Amino acid sequence: MRFRTRAFLLCFVPFALLCAAGFRLAQSLVESAVRSQLLDNLRASQLALKDAQQKADLQNSRFLASEAESPDLRSEMLALLSDSPRDNARAPVEDRLRAVGDQMGFDLLFVSAPDGAPLAGVVREPAAGSNQTGQLVPLETGLVAQSGMGLIVFGGRMFQFVSAPVYGEAADNGETADIGSLFAGRYFRLPQPDDPAVLIHDREVLDFNFDHVPEAQVQAAMNNCAGRQECDFRMGGANWIAVPMQQLGGGYTLWKLENVDEATAPIRKSLRSLFLIVELGSLFLAFLCSIVSSRSIEKPIAFVIAQLRNAEQSGVLPEAPLSLSSTTEVRELMESYARAAVSARNARQKLESAYVEFIGSLANALDARDGYTAGHSERVSHYASATAEAMGMEKDRVEQIRIGAQLHDIGKIGIPDAVLQKRGRLTAKEFAVVQEHPVIGRGILEGVEGLAPYLDAVELHHENWDGSGYPKGQSGEETPIDARIIHVADAYDAMTSHRSYRRSLTHEQAIEELIRCAGTQFDPHIVEVFVNLPRGVFSGAFPDGSGFVQELEMA
Repeated sequence: MRFRTRAFLLCFVPFALLCAAGFRLAQSLVESAVRSQLLDNLRASQLALKDAQQKADLQNSRFLASEAESPDLRSEMLALLSDSPRDNARAPVEDRLRAVGDQMGFDLLFVSAPDGAPLAGVVREPAAGSNQTGQLVPLETGLVAQSGMGLIVFGGRMFQFVSAPVYGEAADNGETADIGSLFAGRYFRLPQPDDPAVLIHDREVLDFNFDHVPEAQVQAAMNNCAGRQECDFRMGGANWIAVPMQQLGGGYTLWKLENVDEATAPIRKSLRSLFLIVELGSLFLAFLCSIVSSRSIEKPIAFVIAQLRNAEQSGVLPEAPLSLSSTTEVRELMESYARAAVSARNARQKLESAYVEFIGSLANALDARDGYTAGHSERVSHYASATAEAMGMEKDRVEQIRIGAQLHDIGKIGIPDAVLQKRGRLTAKEFAVVQEHPVIGRGILEGVEGLAPYLDAVELHHENWDGSGYPKGQSGEETPIDARIIHVADAYDAMTSHRSYRRSLTHEQAIEELIRCAGTQFDPHIVEVFVNLPRGVFSGAFPDGSGFVQELEMA
């Protein structure tokens, strides 16, 4: 296959497939987002309804409990339970229940005997020829009383009820006993048809408020939702989601449904139109670009190959991962690029090594300027890298700290000999000159790209933990950990080395000073690690002597 044809196919076909996949993905994401929003709305409605129902049930239960404790109701119920004819005793109870129902808006009230048999009650019947409710009338048909809260099906209608026990004095011994229960309920109605819902009792669909789906399909769909907190299913040719909105007791559950396809239909229609326009336009542009690019790539390949071959000698080509190709020109391009990249990498590594060796030589030359600081940079480098290893840092980071410590005082090259080699204490003005060496050191190194990782160690190794250091007055972890480690190692070596104006401290004295100044001058954690380093790290002990940590800033 010619390169031109291959380039055209590789440019155009994937783009066309990507456009088609993009449309499907966008549509799927939109549908998923809408579904999630619908589900969130259902859950929010579920929680709100549950909260409202709990409050209503609590209020009704409290009211019924109060009514159940009424002495008049107790006496009237005892009369109903007596051997006298109940018809005469039923009327006062019905009147009392009718008054309670009108006061609280209940649609069904009745009292039952201890065995659950209804004694007397009233029910609100619909007014003739309308959906309005009428008066509370005596309850003629018997009920099977229940306890707690739930639904009662009576006369083809459902009532959501609560109950409360009634206690009174037994006739035979005068002790308090259970004489029955007081029930109160309201009509239970499904939501409006624009808010789809299904009422289920023990997995059987009792009622639902939409008429465009056969009952058998509703029953089959809801069977799959049994025992689940949320449910996805197809019903009536559409995708639905459902959640159990309300547990009504006695095995009754009200499920709330949402038609996902109906909710996403407007968005899918808009997306389809938009993507059709965008996809056709993009494919046309891709077609033109593929033709132009396939014709224009072949010619410059030879030129690129020649340039890459030249780069093999210069070593300036950055390394990058490339895969092989079945096209000869591209394969040669990749192979040449890979060789050039290796050459560039090796050259860069040699150059960086040369940088470090050169700067290390400068550091050694700096130490040689003052016999009192001879070997200072090497020792600080040794202590700092040992501390970094003890802190569990990676090998590359330990090496970076080692080199940074070796270069930390490179800025003293710019400090006059009269100040740097002065015998005796420095004046405030001379000390200010010495304090410039971190900034001078950064200025020396920042012009060399390969030494960028060591700039912070050189510039900030005199910053104190409490912010009293220099040159920036940084505090805590504002200062990079490289500089904080070098700060501790530098201080230790300064204390255990002779100066023209004082003798050195012993190892133990220096450790005590580091501990004393932890949390002010030094990072406490780093000091803790440093002072617990094996004694072998400090082998080749330095002469004993005495001094003060306040002079460490001159180190």
